Amino acid sequence: MTQQRAGRRREGGRQYEREEPVMAGAAAVALSLAALPATATAAPPPLSAPDHRATAMAEEEASSEGFGWLFSWLPAWCPTSLLHLKEAEDKMLKCITSMYSKRYVYISNGNKIWTLTFSPDLSNKTPLVLLHGFGGGVGLWALNFEDLCENRTVHAFDLLGFGRSSRPHFDTDAREAENQFVESIEEWRKEVGLEKMILLGHNLGGFLAAAYSLKYPSRVKHLILVEPWGFPERPDSAEHERPIPIWIKALGAILSPFNPLAGLRIAGPFGLSLVQRLRPDFKRKYSSMFDDNTVAEYIYHCNVQSPSGETAFKNMTIPYGWAKRPMLQRISQMDRDIPVTVVYGARSCIDGNSGSTIQSLRPNSYVKTIAILGAGHYVYADQPEDFNQKVKDICDSVD
Repeated sequence: MTQQRAGRRREGGRQYEREEPVMAGAAAVALSLAALPATATAAPPPLSAPDHRATAMAEEEASSEGFGWLFSWLPAWCPTSLLHLKEAEDKMLKCITSMYSKRYVYISNGNKIWTLTFSPDLSNKTPLVLLHGFGGGVGLWALNFEDLCENRTVHAFDLLGFGRSSRPHFDTDAREAENQFVESIEEWRKEVGLEKMILLGHNLGGFLAAAYSLKYPSRVKHLILVEPWGFPERPDSAEHERPIPIWIKALGAILSPFNPLAGLRIAGPFGLSLVQRLRPDFKRKYSSMFDDNTVAEYIYHCNVQSPSGETAFKNMTIPYGWAKRPMLQRISQMDRDIPVTVVYGARSCIDGNSGSTIQSLRPNSYVKTIAILGAGHYVYADQPEDFNQKVKDICDSVD
């Protein structure tokens, strides 16, 4: 969903392969199925009859993509349910020994935000709030929770439209859709009772964390952007844009009417093995916790539910995964007193220049860029110990 880069990079005397562009930036939205992890070898049995959730999924696909005839049979075709997702998340969290609570936080319009809270009694320090990226959920922080909650409260929640949170209809206008996300975060904060927070977002979560900080600066004591999506503008001139293979452009054009992960739902029960073949690396990332396809099952069930937040994301992009409303156009308007730390993986497929650009746009504010050696886009899973320590250091600088 972002521009990618390939090649080799030397870090600390060692040479690493940068992440190969499983898809060029051109296809990262239209074909973002390839950005998903491997999945289970066996799928649960298909649903015997469409329930209201499954029917809503088909309607969302049909209304957002204009192919109602094609998606009318999706509910019975996708072997998933909210129960499957709950069970997959439980498996993701079973290795965590720290005490934590799980609950829905209710916000306006009947929506609810699925929330995990670690170390709730450590109220003497500013809490850390984690926002996951596109297609993710709270379970993906499994390698980070225990370290990060050692001396402060940590909250993580599924963004509105993703994971186990409500999946409402989003406005088709990019500005309004972004505002719906931001307001859901603010309503969540009020309901949880946080006065201030350290806000950390990865990928889409980084974009939304920045958008939230622009609108509610008094609530953010430090903004941590981890491999953020949606910051640079799409180059006006073709000579400044990375070359995109013709086949990628053609395939992207064919799939452009569809939501980013529609292919996963169209594949139905075959989506599991398809995703596994495309992204076997996720099993390796979490190998210290799982020796099976637990992570894959979790991400699969996160992304074959009703495509609510996914549709909103699509409406917030222009071709080839660029943001309609790039954050770098607005970052200079952020309260100068909000410190910003940008964290990148040194082997990432994401262009890491946004950190220096933010610094140039906020010359009188604290801006720091940190590169995690040996890590790709999923920094928190590629090098969890290093990532956790860097984040703890940032938090300790706050209080």
